[in-house]
Amino acid sequence: MISLFAAEGPHVVIRPETLFEIGGYPITNSMVFGWIVAAFLIFLFTFLARKQKVAGTKGVAGLLEAGVELIVGLLESTLGSKKKAIKYAPIFATLFFFIMFNNWFGLLPGVGPAVTYGEAPLFRAFTADLNSTFAMALFGMILVQVLAVKEQGPKHHVKHYFPLSPLNPLNYVIGAFEIFTEFTRLLSLGLRLFLNIAIGEVLIAVATYLGGSFVAPIAALPFTLFEIFVGALQAFIFVVLCAAYLSATLAGHGDEPKEVEKA
Repeated sequence: MISLFAAEGPHVVIRPETLFEIGGYPITNSMVFGWIVAAFLIFLFTFLARKQKVAGTKGVAGLLEAGVELIVGLLESTLGSKKKAIKYAPIFATLFFFIMFNNWFGLLPGVGPAVTYGEAPLFRAFTADLNSTFAMALFGMILVQVLAVKEQGPKHHVKHYFPLSPLNPLNYVIGAFEIFTEFTRLLSLGLRLFLNIAIGEVLIAVATYLGGSFVAPIAALPFTLFEIFVGALQAFIFVVLCAAYLSATLAGHGDEPKEVEKA
């Protein structure tokens, strides 16, 4: 049963809440919200792709085009290759927009306790769920490994972790440390995104509650505007770090990337 405005007081919950189960697998409110945002982005990009013009595009399509160009410039400066930047831009741009729109849509009215399904909020921001941010971090790190193997081959990629002779015991110590570093990067990506979004969500909920019925929108407005900026910034930082990890993996231990092209 769906109800409106069912909660009293600030609704502060760190873990996602299960709405129902499919084949014994729990479906949470953050998962449902992530699917909705993904479907919206597919529709939006498909619609705007038809409006692209050679002479430039205005409006929302122009803003999205500027975002893609920003990602291309980031990848080119990080990877040192315009060809690689254009090649991998669709993947990184999709990751950027998915995270940013999930952050922004999580600020919309109706996300949170305002609309409930049973006793649980129907919608919860996808990026305010630690499971979701770790899943995206895992995807980002797997993406780095796959692209690195594709660019430099399996043998050279393994050498990145074990740079010394196989007969040197220190080689395996360095390898273990490098692999451990990959796990710390995974934790850093997931925790950074989750904490920034979840803390912002808590601040807005508390400000709304303290503001009361009439002052709530005014009390929450500064935090909401700040979270709009934070949402875009955290999406950009996530992509920046993934690109930096890919560049570091391709560079190896003091070696230059296999191909550096001029723009």
